[in-house]
Amino acid sequence: MGEEDGSPLLLVHGFGASSEHWRNNAAYFAEKGFRVYAIDLIGFGRSDQPSSKKFGYLDNAVWAQQVIAFLEEVVKASQFKKVSIIGNSLGGLVALTSLYLRPDLIKSIIASPLPDPCFTQKIIPSKSIWIKRVTKFLSQLFFHLIPLEIIIPLIVRSGLINLALQLAYYRSIATDQDLKRIVRTPTKRYTAANSLRAMSIGMSIRSFEKTGPELLRKLSKNSSPPEILLIWGNQDKLVPISLAKDLTRQYPWIKLLVIENSGHCPHDESPNQFNKFALNWLESS
Repeated sequence: MGEEDGSPLLLVHGFGASSEHWRNNAAYFAEKGFRVYAIDLIGFGRSDQPSSKKFGYLDNAVWAQQVIAFLEEVVKASQFKKVSIIGNSLGGLVALTSLYLRPDLIKSIIASPLPDPCFTQKIIPSKSIWIKRVTKFLSQLFFHLIPLEIIIPLIVRSGLINLALQLAYYRSIATDQDLKRIVRTPTKRYTAANSLRAMSIGMSIRSFEKTGPELLRKLSKNSSPPEILLIWGNQDKLVPISLAKDLTRQYPWIKLLVIENSGHCPHDESPNQFNKFALNWLESS
């Protein structure tokens, strides 16, 4: 959306969502002069839902490579035409990974929020190749034994998916049929189970170098730290605001803005405030 000569802005959705989740944001930024793009990550929305046999395991580095290819081939990004990225949840981690891999293409990122289990776990990367092999084998075995082909349809048909979705919101989503459609439609595809298994294994066995804490540590060593803004809902039940405050204490060059009475998806739950926060920061950065 937006004029072709506008500043490029890429929107990256979170886990279980798709490009449609930016329903309250894309047009706003287009009206403010941006050339707005939104993408369905592999395994989500209308993108392919490949099994690990066909594609390999999915993790934030794989999705970042998809984003980078999109920036190069569709947006035509370069060192003279850098892109800003806004990512919700998993999309925030993918944006961070993309920034680390290709800073020559990316001007700034907004992560809203920035999740990674490794932020709350004291992980010491193992140097033993045998420990890594055993961990990988057990993760693969665990997720292959779980009958996702049965569980996913049950969750969708029973309405449990609505309870899980409610955890991401502070307000009630009971009457938001459009939101439920956005989340439920991809789960009804026959390839959904294979794709979920591929990403579950991929995120559990990825190397330490791909985790959020390690990416931030490496980025902090740059002579000029990158432009990163965190926008957090103060009622986020999935990734608490305390994590955001810890990150900004550890990395003072990361900025934080908090939206009151909003949960894990402030861009969708509190779009007016989110859009203004994001726009002011994008213009100043």
